[in-house]
Amino acid sequence: MADKPRIKLPKEAKKGEIIQIKTLVSHLMESGQRKDAQGKPIPRKIINKFSCEFNSKPVFSCALEPAISANPYIQFDARIDEEGTFRFAWTDDDGSVVTAEEKIALKA
Repeated sequence: MADKPRIKLPKEAKKGEIIQIKTLVSHLMESGQRKDAQGKPIPRKIINKFSCEFNSKPVFSCALEPAISANPYIQFDARIDEEGTFRFAWTDDDGSVVTAEEKIALKA
């Protein structure tokens, strides 16, 4: 489906701090509305869902539609109250899922 996603977030944060998280995943995001050189429709193949959890608790999720660009970039904020692990998941139309994890520690 996609190459390894790129994720940018701080390695550590103060308790209660709101951090910014940026993600980008490589994907063609074919809408299903274009035709190939022979005039046949190119099948739809998009990432239709993105989700993020922190220590197994939902933080952010969204549904993606065919109008989204290739290589979707998603940015959102999260409040850090404890150290732990963010888990990211991108779900494709065919059911395949690309996942990634990033840890964050608390500053003293």
